[in-house]
Amino acid sequence: MQIKAFLTGLLLIGAILSFAQQEQGIDFYKAKSWADVKAKAKAENKYIFVDAFTTWCGPCKVMAAKIFPQPEVGAFFNPNYINLKVQLDTTGQDNDYIKSWYQDAHNLMVNYKVNVFPTYLFFSPDGEIVHREVGSSDAVTFINKGKDALIPEKQYYALFRKYEAGNREPGFLKTISYAARGAYDRDNTPTFTKAYLATQKDLLTEDNLKFLSDFTQSSKDPGFKYMLENPEKFDAIKEPGYAANVVKSIILSEEIYPVVFPRTPGAANTVPDWANIDKTLKTKYPTLAEEIGLQAKILYYQQKKDWPAFSKAITQLLQQSPKSMQPAMLNDFAWTIFEGCDDIACVRQALAWSEKSVEKDADPMYLDTYANLLHKTGDSKKAITVQERAIELLKKSGEDASDYEATLEKIKKGEKTW
Repeated sequence: MQIKAFLTGLLLIGAILSFAQQEQGIDFYKAKSWADVKAKAKAENKYIFVDAFTTWCGPCKVMAAKIFPQPEVGAFFNPNYINLKVQLDTTGQDNDYIKSWYQDAHNLMVNYKVNVFPTYLFFSPDGEIVHREVGSSDAVTFINKGKDALIPEKQYYALFRKYEAGNREPGFLKTISYAARGAYDRDNTPTFTKAYLATQKDLLTEDNLKFLSDFTQSSKDPGFKYMLENPEKFDAIKEPGYAANVVKSIILSEEIYPVVFPRTPGAANTVPDWANIDKTLKTKYPTLAEEIGLQAKILYYQQKKDWPAFSKAITQLLQQSPKSMQPAMLNDFAWTIFEGCDDIACVRQALAWSEKSVEKDADPMYLDTYANLLHKTGDSKKAITVQERAIELLKKSGEDASDYEATLEKIKKGEKTW
């Protein structure tokens, strides 16, 4: 009986320890050096996972606080990896342990071209780089990243070595294109995507349209030209207006932001040369020049808080290109005025935009903006009705309406909501 009780106790202790291990998140190894990590990985025949982060990186903090501690994340990573956190920036608050890693951290950043955070590096038990991923994600997606790093067919650097060895099969080129994008390999991704597209006879098939959509981030990417010339085909597999939004976003990024919002010292107060901007746009993108020029002015005047000029530019854009003004955009403009401008003429103008947004889409958020603007212009009675409708829609969809209810109470009491 005593022996049986003793064995039962051991089993119980083992179960408790096992449960405790399953309940914890990722167990990060506090290594003395990179050489120490590699030696441990080789001795235990485990892969190495490196969370390369900085102290100023918001997504890094989210992952550390909300994803790494989850039991299911630890349950996968702890048996499969030697896990390591490496800080790649330096601060005055760094402790002795962080300082002892300065050189190794710098080497990892340089050797593996870590230039976005967080970056996740994966190494074989022999210390050879096999995979790379970037960015924050939910727990399931993050675990899948770790699983891919254990599968040679999905390891980015294994794929890269096959490419260097001469593999140019279309399916392989497509796979390595997506792997390079996931690894944030900005140098090689365009090479792989162009090599894949060169194998395709028809770039306007549904699969290739999706591929082009996934890899169009600049005017130099092949998809940009196709989106300009065949927007309806991309819209058909995505949503109405998709191609135009991508194209306009790229043009704004390349042609407008560097000129209207220069980063050079002392240039912040320089008034943009609108005539030259319009000339450049008309030369490169004649069919979109007027619309994008107005969008540039809207962004500029919003930053400057020049509300009369801001409102005028929006009114011109509504007249020039009414279809481009989707409900979400109208709502954003209206809310910007609600928060930033107290001039009643300005607020009434925003009220008109808000009214258009709810006519097109009775979204609770748009209704809330409309109600707030009605209240600010003095029509509190109608504002109450509109806000009650927003709350009703939120509750019907099972969403939290407490913030909207608090606004409603303020409107009823005649208190300011701005």
